[in-house]
Amino acid sequence: MYIANQEALEAFVQRARSSSVLAIDTEFLREKTYYAKLCLLQMATDDEVAIVDPFAIDDLGAIACLLEDEHIVKLFHAGGQDLEIIYHEIGVLPKPIFDTQIAATLLGHTQQIGYGALVNSMCGVSLKKSDSFTDWSRRPLQDSQLEYAADDVVYLPEIYRSMVERLEEKGRLRWLSHDFKELSNPERYEEDPRTRFRRLKRVNQLSRRQMSAARELAAWREVEAQHRDVPRKWILTDEQIVEACRREPHSIDDLFMVRGVRERVTTRDARVIVALMEKGMSLPESKWPELDRAGKNERNVDAELDLMNALVRLRAHENDIAMQTLASHGDLAMMARGYTEGVDVLKGWRRAMVGEELLDLLAGRICLSLGPHGLCVVRTE
Repeated sequence: MYIANQEALEAFVQRARSSSVLAIDTEFLREKTYYAKLCLLQMATDDEVAIVDPFAIDDLGAIACLLEDEHIVKLFHAGGQDLEIIYHEIGVLPKPIFDTQIAATLLGHTQQIGYGALVNSMCGVSLKKSDSFTDWSRRPLQDSQLEYAADDVVYLPEIYRSMVERLEEKGRLRWLSHDFKELSNPERYEEDPRTRFRRLKRVNQLSRRQMSAARELAAWREVEAQHRDVPRKWILTDEQIVEACRREPHSIDDLFMVRGVRERVTTRDARVIVALMEKGMSLPESKWPELDRAGKNERNVDAELDLMNALVRLRAHENDIAMQTLASHGDLAMMARGYTEGVDVLKGWRRAMVGEELLDLLAGRICLSLGPHGLCVVRTE
C-alpha cells in the first residue's frame, strides 16, 4: 500500500498497533546534505506492507507510538543508518529491536551478510536489483521502484521468526540482548563536535599542539555543516584541516596558503578559523588532546595476536559463528596490551565462549599446540 497523505498514515498506524512485529527500512539520499534526506519509509506488519512517501506527509511523528511500543518488535537489516534517520526525523529510537544482520552471525552466516543474500538463503527468493541505484527523491515513483522498496521489508517477519526459532534451539537468543539494546542508545547517534578531529584523515601526522588546533577547527566545521546542512567536506576537507594545522597559521594570509581554502571560506570565516586555531594552540600542554590508540612507545604484540586469533578462530568455527562477531581485531589488540575496560569480548556470552580463555592464554595458564585433529588448547601446570 502506497501512503501519500496524513490520514492514510494515521489509519495504518492504528492497524499496526495490533501487530507483533514492524519491519522497517528507508530509502534516502546523502550526497549533497549533512543529514540524510529521507525519501521513502517502508514498513511491514504481520498483515500488510506500507510504503510511506515522506514528501507528502505532514507529520511523520504519527508513527512514534509504534516505534516506542514495547509489545511490537521492530525488525531491521543492518539498521544503523535507518535508525539514525528515524532519530533525526522523528526524534525517537525504536525499541525493542531485532537486527537480522547481527542475528545472522550467530547462525553461521558471514559477518556482514547482505539482505539479498539472506533472503535467498532463508526464503529461497532472488531479489531484483534493477532499482538499487535509483534516485529516490524523484516523483512519481515507478511500479518497479515501489516493488523494490516493498521487497526490503516484506521478508523480514518470516526471517525473524525463523531466526528466533533457530536461536532458541541453540540457546543463543538472549546473547543478542546487549547488541540490540545498544542500537536504541541515543548516544550512538549523537556525536560531540569536539571529538570529530579524531577521525580526520592523517591526523596522526600532527603534534599534540597542532592536534589541539585541529580539535577546534574540526568542531567548527561540524557545526557549520550541520547548520548549512551540507557535507562537511564542502566546508573544508580533512586534508585541508590537517595541512592548515600543520602550518600553524597566525593570519588569514597564512591560512590561504593552504591549497583550495581561499575558494571555500569567506574572509569572515577565515578570521574565525585563525582565532580558533590560535586558541587551541595556546592551551597549556595538559589540555592538548591525545589519540585513543596505542602509542608508538607501546610494545609490539604481533606474537600475542597470532595466538589469540588462532584461539578465536577455533572457538568461532566450533560454534558456527563469524570470527569478527566473536572478537574484533581491535579488542584483541587492546587485550594483548593489557587493557580490559570497554572490550566487548570480555562481556556476556563472548567472555564465556572465548574471553576467559584469552585471559588465560595471555597469562600463560593455557597454551596452543597442534594435534592429529588440528589446534589443541592445553592447560599448563
